[in-house]
Amino acid sequence: MGPGSGATSSDLDTAYILGNALAQEGYLVLTGGRASGVMESAMKGAKAAGGTTIGILPSPDGANQSEFVDIAIKTDTGSGRNNINVLTSDVVIAVGVGAGTASEIALAIKNDKPVILMNQTDESLKFFYSLTHPRLYQAGEVEATLQLIKQVLKEK
Repeated sequence: MGPGSGATSSDLDTAYILGNALAQEGYLVLTGGRASGVMESAMKGAKAAGGTTIGILPSPDGANQSEFVDIAIKTDTGSGRNNINVLTSDVVIAVGVGAGTASEIALAIKNDKPVILMNQTDESLKFFYSLTHPRLYQAGEVEATLQLIKQVLKEK
C-alpha cells in the first residue's frame, strides 16, 4: 500500500524493489491497481521478476488501471476498496504515507492484520505506534521487510 500521485521518488524506488523481491519469494503482490505511485511501482517490480499481481480498482470500468495488473478486480467502491485491499492481504506493507495509505494502515490495525511500515515520516510513525497495535513493525530495507513477512506468517 502507498500513495499514488503523492509518492516520493524514494517511495517509488522502494516499492519497485519490494515488488520485485516479493515476486522472487513467490508472493502475490496486491495493490490498488492504478497506474500511479507506489501501486504501479510495486507491480512493475513484481512483473519484472515474473510475479503475479492483483489490482483492486476503485472504478467499475478499470479506469486508470496499471498495465502491470494481471488480475483486475473492478470494485466500483471508490476508496471503499481499501477494505478489500486490507482484508485480502496476509500482511499489509505501507511504503510512504498519504490519506489513503493511512486509512489502509488504520483498517489493518482495526482488523488485527500485521503491518510493516516503510518510508514513513516521524509524525506518521508516532501516530501509528500510538495506536498500540502488537503487530505493527517498521523496516528500513526490503531485506528486513522480507524477514518480517516470514516471521509474521509463521506466527499466523
